[in-house]
Amino acid sequence: MLGASNVIAFAATVDSAKARAFYEHVLGLQFVSEDEFAVVFHARGTELRIQKVRAFTPQPHTQLGWSVNSIEQVVRVLRDRGAVFERYSYLKQDSHGIWTAPSGAKIAWLKDPDGNLLSVTQQVGG
Repeated sequence: MLGASNVIAFAATVDSAKARAFYEHVLGLQFVSEDEFAVVFHARGTELRIQKVRAFTPQPHTQLGWSVNSIEQVVRVLRDRGAVFERYSYLKQDSHGIWTAPSGAKIAWLKDPDGNLLSVTQQVGG
């Protein structure tokens, strides 16, 4: 039933101004609107609602991710815009913070201002 419906993605923020600046200017998402409840972005057909909350504890796992064609290019552009990519001692990452999974997919992680863990992934053959 829901397979034919659009997905709405959610994340949380305690500082909507910082979240808006990050998602709009660092990640390059299209700002749609802001009200007392959320900052809303258009992300290539998916509505992303950054919910305004009073308190928030980020989770240690990935909250949102994007599939990209050239991870090296995306990481370079995001880093130039101020993004900081995560380093994990238990993963063999290259000098840009990109890990190659056993499947051959390449993945890099970064956090938004609230600590939500985000990823960019280049699939095998992508």
